[in-house]
Amino acid sequence: MASPVRQFAAHGAALLLAFGSLTAVSAAPAAAGPSSAELCGPGSEINFDRSAFQSSPEIDNKWFPLEPGMQFTTTGTVTSADGVSEHSVVHTVTGLTKMIDGVQTRVMWDRDYDNGDLVESELAFFAQTRKGAVWLFGEYPEEYENGEFTGAPSTFISGIAKAQAGIAMQSLPRTGTPAYVQAYAPKVDFLDCGQVIKKHQRVCVPTGCYNNVLVIDEYNPLEPPEAGHQRKYYSAGTGLVKVTAVGGPDQEFMDLVEVKKLSAAEFAEANAQALEQDARGYEVSRSVYAKTPPAQLD
Repeated sequence: MASPVRQFAAHGAALLLAFGSLTAVSAAPAAAGPSSAELCGPGSEINFDRSAFQSSPEIDNKWFPLEPGMQFTTTGTVTSADGVSEHSVVHTVTGLTKMIDGVQTRVMWDRDYDNGDLVESELAFFAQTRKGAVWLFGEYPEEYENGEFTGAPSTFISGIAKAQAGIAMQSLPRTGTPAYVQAYAPKVDFLDCGQVIKKHQRVCVPTGCYNNVLVIDEYNPLEPPEAGHQRKYYSAGTGLVKVTAVGGPDQEFMDLVEVKKLSAAEFAEANAQALEQDARGYEVSRSVYAKTPPAQLD
């Protein structure tokens, strides 16, 4: 499981280098590959089928809507052995698309700050099936320390190095159903599981009070029980509004504080910065990211 800070920036989770030759993942519709093990327990087998996805990158799942040009800011604290730090994440739905593992995905650009300093800038890739489930196809998270870029060691892309896409949000989330794999990338020790534990909750955060809130418990079964879980709260029509922690030495608590529709100029600048980061990924992650086609403006 990613650290609580990185995991939140991913789900929800900036910036020109010369391109070398790259091998594109085939975009041709193909039969689903061999089934994976039940990584999150009985009933959690990954059933990935490229033909199940929409040809367009539109994502309108009511619990996880990704409308290009929308920006969501969450703030809160992270408590760890090093103390308590202020944490904020700016989630921007870009106008970019990227073909990954034969599926056209929408690019999300997340910027993650601790005590006001940028610690991560991540591109994450989502697509929706025709039945409405939203899948996560990979992440390219650039890490920073004291303002300096230090690399992107946690990069994973579905279909490369045994990484597999997983479900970010089910089409019809229901309590009493099995846990599901949100993504799996064994080369970077990434395994996130989710399970719907509550519905019809009321949650108040700085952006307002929300009824009929869905609560999803997230965890990594490869970690010991004392590692703790995250709880994510989703409101229909808005998406993620709150994050809490249950147990574990590192605990993150975040609230949605701003929902913004970017101006034309702001949207263009966000797209430009995300494209720069996409371009840099070909130099930084030559064995993984460089095997994908470049992101494109929709």
